[in-house]
Amino acid sequence: MLKGTKVVHVDLKKEKPSKDALAKLLLGPTGNLRAPAIIKGDTLMIGFHQDTYERVLGSP
Repeated sequence: MLKGTKVVHVDLKKEKPSKDALAKLLLGPTGNLRAPAIIKGDTLMIGFHQDTYERVLGSP
């Protein structure tokens, strides 16, 4: 079952989302950081999306 396949890209250098808008993207329903959470360079990835992982981290 696939769930949550939507990808949202936020460029914090160009966009200035509110703290509430960022919290909605980063936090799950329990208030904890969504998992997995990975930082690579200037990129923060929250959640899992196969195509995005391969593009950012490289193919396995």
